[in-house]
Amino acid sequence: MFARAIVIVLDSVGIGELPDAALYEDQGSNTLGNIAATVPLHIPTLVSLGLGRLVALPGASPVVTPAGAFGRMAERSAGKDSVTGHWELMGIVLDRPFPTFPNGFSPELIQAFEQRIGRPSIGNVVASGTAIIDELGPQHMETGFPIVYTSADSVFQIAAHEAIVPVPTLYEWCDAAYDLAVRGLGLGRVIARPFIGQPGSFARTSNRHDYAMPPVAETLLDRMTAAGHQVTSVGKVADLFAGHGISESHPTKSDADGMDRVDALMATQERGLIFANLVDFDTLYGHRNDTAGYGANLDRFDARLARLLPRLRPDDLLIVTADHGNDPTTPGTDHAREYVPVLLCGAGVRAGVDLGTRATFADVAQTLAEVFGVGPLTHGTSFLAGMVRF
Repeated sequence: MFARAIVIVLDSVGIGELPDAALYEDQGSNTLGNIAATVPLHIPTLVSLGLGRLVALPGASPVVTPAGAFGRMAERSAGKDSVTGHWELMGIVLDRPFPTFPNGFSPELIQAFEQRIGRPSIGNVVASGTAIIDELGPQHMETGFPIVYTSADSVFQIAAHEAIVPVPTLYEWCDAAYDLAVRGLGLGRVIARPFIGQPGSFARTSNRHDYAMPPVAETLLDRMTAAGHQVTSVGKVADLFAGHGISESHPTKSDADGMDRVDALMATQERGLIFANLVDFDTLYGHRNDTAGYGANLDRFDARLARLLPRLRPDDLLIVTADHGNDPTTPGTDHAREYVPVLLCGAGVRAGVDLGTRATFADVAQTLAEVFGVGPLTHGTSFLAGMVRF
């Protein structure tokens, strides 16, 4: 019934705290709901697909019969980061979280890193990425020492000014950190965080690059490429899977650029999977507690989605979902342990199908495995039979 699937992950657009949110100190988090209660949203397309049936959206009445199938998904894996969320969407359920470093990295790790790159580093704290470049950016520009920091997630982040440290050099430093922290300690990701500008007006650039641990088990992407299906990544998806199971990758500069890439691929890729991540929700707005900016980005995405829907072919399946939460209305700036929406539409999807609360994000992978004939996978339950129009 479906020859092509388009999966769009709205990075961090959670819809309410999970039952175990207290274990992660995320009580009260509801990224989408709290934003909607704070700033007016204009997202009629998402509402028409059933989003208003999943979370209270002031000013937007839930539609009686959504245009497709809708539900919410709980994360079964331990953790709340992008790697864990995307891996689970593609069929991996982790029984333990990646290691985190709430007090910064050990002196031994930092010393080994500095030896590898041939210079000292500064920082080594848990910090907001924008705040730490504002604080340490001037010192970095004077010395050329990289800014090293982490967060509540399992990440080793390295910030450097593009005029002081060439981006290729920053990437080499990230390779060194990857060898020490990811291969050596089981860390989830190293992230290059280049920035530009002058003190008081620094800005991070689109030359960010993620160096993730390879998936610890077989994913839907591996199954699909092994069976000869095209799997095309848009945004940071390829990075999160360390390139495994990816036929072709298209990095992006913004969410608008990401949607442009999706539009272009829909005109050229006849079959297989287009898998996109829209990261601005998380990096530009969630981590910066920019509620108004987050809301405006939701409005912009909704308008792009409205333009995309008429271009779906009769044999297309569109899935819109998320990987975790990041509530900008709460005091913290880290990811949140939340349910995520799953909205499905296409000519082959029955209207108004309530998929309920799914026990794991891996239900998406199991469903797509059935669509493309590469299942069953180890985790997840397919919801294909209940939503297709026969």
